[in-house]
Amino acid sequence: MRFFDAFAVSGSGMTAQRLRLDLIAGNLANVHSTRTPQGGPYRRQFPVFAQHLANTGAFSGAGVVVEAILQDQSQPQKVLDPGHPDADAEGYVSYPNINVADEMVDMILANRAYQANATVFETSKDLAEKALELGRG
Repeated sequence: MRFFDAFAVSGSGMTAQRLRLDLIAGNLANVHSTRTPQGGPYRRQFPVFAQHLANTGAFSGAGVVVEAILQDQSQPQKVLDPGHPDADAEGYVSYPNINVADEMVDMILANRAYQANATVFETSKDLAEKALELGRG
């Protein structure tokens, strides 16, 4: 493992968790969006992460990358509201199938993962400073 690989690994982790938080924020902001430019209700988005590999000898991990951003394909929630402008012929409105409690739990988990990566980054920085001090004699 090269000296600065820990910075790359923790940095990629922070970037991934920030994207996850951004998607969660978008999901929460659109929990009542019944119409999108593509038509139909908003669909919950979530990231798919994959391990980023760097073949550098014994150390093969180099962090995490976003493999894809997917949309939830579950059926929307149907609510009877005949007066709503987006109601269908039977008076039902399709709302996004977003569970606010689940999104809040995911947000807490992403926040804690971000904090853990930030702690690793800070610890790596402290170790690098100590190594430089030792090298100076």
